Amino acid sequence: MSISKGLAESVVVAKVIYKEAVESLKQCVVADVEDEVEEQDPEQSVLWDLTRPLEGSCRMELLKFDDPKGQDVFWHSSAHILGQALEREFGCHLTIGPALESGFYYDGYYGEKKLNDADFSAIEKHAAQICKESQLFERCVLSKEDALELFKENPFKVQLITNKVPNGATTSCYRCGDLVDLCRGPHLPNTNRAKAFMVTKNSSAYWLGDQNLDSLQRLYGIAFPNDKLLKEYKRLLEEAAKRDHRNIAKQQELLMFHPVMSPGCCFWFPMGTRIYNKLIDFMRSEYRLRGFQEVVTPNMYDSRLFKCSGHYQNYRSDMYSLDVETQEWMLKPMNCPGHFVMFDARVRSYKELPLRYADFGVLHRNEASGALTGLTRVRRFQQDDGHIFCRPDQIKSEVASALDFLDFVYRIFGFEASYALSTRPVKALGSKEIWENAEVQLKAALEQSGREWTLNPGDGAFYGPKIDIRLQDAMKRKHQCGTIQLDFNGPIRFNLQYRTEAVDENAEEEGNGEFKGTEEKNDEGEVMWREGRLKNGFERPVIIHRAILGSIERMSAILMEHYAGKWPFWLSPRQVQVVPVGTQFSEYALWVVRQLQIHGFHAEAETSGKTLNKKVREAQLAQWNYIAVVGAEEQNSLSVNLRSRESAQALGSFSMMDFIAKLDSEAMPSSQPLRQFEPFQGRLPQATKAEPETKTKAEPEVSKVKESKGSLQLRKANSDRFASLSVEEDVEGFLESHPYVKGFNPTKADLELFDQLCESGVPETPNLKRWFDHIESFPSTQRAQWVTA
Repeated sequence: MSISKGLAESVVVAKVIYKEAVESLKQCVVADVEDEVEEQDPEQSVLWDLTRPLEGSCRMELLKFDDPKGQDVFWHSSAHILGQALEREFGCHLTIGPALESGFYYDGYYGEKKLNDADFSAIEKHAAQICKESQLFERCVLSKEDALELFKENPFKVQLITNKVPNGATTSCYRCGDLVDLCRGPHLPNTNRAKAFMVTKNSSAYWLGDQNLDSLQRLYGIAFPNDKLLKEYKRLLEEAAKRDHRNIAKQQELLMFHPVMSPGCCFWFPMGTRIYNKLIDFMRSEYRLRGFQEVVTPNMYDSRLFKCSGHYQNYRSDMYSLDVETQEWMLKPMNCPGHFVMFDARVRSYKELPLRYADFGVLHRNEASGALTGLTRVRRFQQDDGHIFCRPDQIKSEVASALDFLDFVYRIFGFEASYALSTRPVKALGSKEIWENAEVQLKAALEQSGREWTLNPGDGAFYGPKIDIRLQDAMKRKHQCGTIQLDFNGPIRFNLQYRTEAVDENAEEEGNGEFKGTEEKNDEGEVMWREGRLKNGFERPVIIHRAILGSIERMSAILMEHYAGKWPFWLSPRQVQVVPVGTQFSEYALWVVRQLQIHGFHAEAETSGKTLNKKVREAQLAQWNYIAVVGAEEQNSLSVNLRSRESAQALGSFSMMDFIAKLDSEAMPSSQPLRQFEPFQGRLPQATKAEPETKTKAEPEVSKVKESKGSLQLRKANSDRFASLSVEEDVEGFLESHPYVKGFNPTKADLELFDQLCESGVPETPNLKRWFDHIESFPSTQRAQWVTA
């Protein structure tokens, strides 16, 4: 079989599925640290060098650069090119150089030399020369002894070989030109495939990620098979720099950080706080519709809580602790242990499940100072944490609801999401049967949702399988924010349980016989955690950890860059700026602002002596969604002349009623219509009397509103009185986002409905009542003109 020259030159690596196990794959131990955890493949495939002879009967697929695995191999090979360039230029000790999701890096020890941007050009010249030389990537297998002899001048490689390769075993390395490096591979056929090479940035790092070990320097790079792709990458880099949330935050005065007073903890200015609070309000609104109960939990706990959860033993260095009256206390890094304590506050029944807790508690994590980066890496943050306590038979429905919730939120923001199911790892807590049942339900929920998803075998957490969700922003960058994780470990560690349906509430709860649960002790022999007894007739709940936004801080950064600072109206901190054409109309401008604020919008007036054009232009640059210009005509008619952020052309004149209605239609989104009745068995509630008007102490008594005799919800489905209106949905619902029954202009339909309501009674539903009052404010002569509209 032969392939075309074009295909041969575009193929990066082969994906091979052997019919029988290949011995050479079992015998060779991986020594490069980035490959410590190998991906599992449901097909049991292996990536294979194009120049390496096949070792058995197999099926084979040729992967190009546009395949994710092809990119990974391409960039891993490019990291070797970078490593050779660094050795040529600086004679450094190379440590590790893995491929990343976009590009690669190489860590190295340079002694006293400090890398900076000025070094990039020389490194790129070496890389270009290496690529031009078309050096072959050659694989070789070495014994541990030979590997130690080969790398004896590099103490970092010696440590890897010593610690990772057992005595008597072999490991692999690759050679290209002067560079020989520990590596599992596979690689490109030769270095000439990387025709476009670029060094992107440098940073500091620590050997094995431990700040107590040697300080290293990390150099990042990117490479492509042609210059066109590199040019597009540079364009995206420039766009990303413009969208950097740190710049946008400064330009719009949203937030700040203080490197001395509280590094890694954000100070939110008023405009930024509006965004922060609106994100939380948005989630709270959905919580009410989706059966979540919000709770408030402490920020600081006795360290025994985290010993019970296991965080103390495994996460202590990332937590803040303090001693109070000889007792160790800790700031919480996550909300789940507190929710477990609340669940365990009393005996729970199966009837209470699912129990859905939500929490926006403040969290603290001790991030290294060098890792702090704007809002994306902070020490103080809040999450939209949710924990669902449910029975095993409820997993599918709860996960399906969580997926629907997540999908709704991401669509509102304009994100695309990808889903992957991560299944039971080698080291897993709980029986195989429990895992398989949970995985079946997760798969069923994903299938039922109609979403495309992939399988990550063996990549679940030790305490349960999970669905990994990655969102893609306007820059095509992927972010991990949301998560849906099943937890079998938490209920055991906190001895959580609920009374089952089969047990009478007065039945004996204690178990029979001696119970010997698992214990965990520290090096001093102190018992950190002891397993509790499961009572007779009780079962342990399954916990679903659920987050959608993730960190509010990080999501705010993603949204700033996703929208490039041009916030959608409902989320915008600057919604309407009112601009008077002259200072003599400042009083009216301030009145307009006040009315907007009363209706729940963010509005300000620009009453300086600047020219109108300058004020409008400055408002647009400041990203005010709407600019409401007011003068004599607007003051006389209680209206505004509206302009938008995106257009220099005026949108036209709007009465204040119409203006508020327009803004209401762009207010915070909801997955379900708010302030509307849902039918019960096809029926909607009817009013028997009008609601009393709201009064203040300073107001005199007002006359009662005439009682209504007609339907208050006024839906087409239940009444044919309004069939001639040709409104696509119920009138009340339509008026939720429109000032008139046909849209944004009055028509004959408004006149007909008004006349009918004058006979049947004043409506009491909020949107119809607002509409009725508005129509009533027009002179009858003006309403008569709508007959021809």
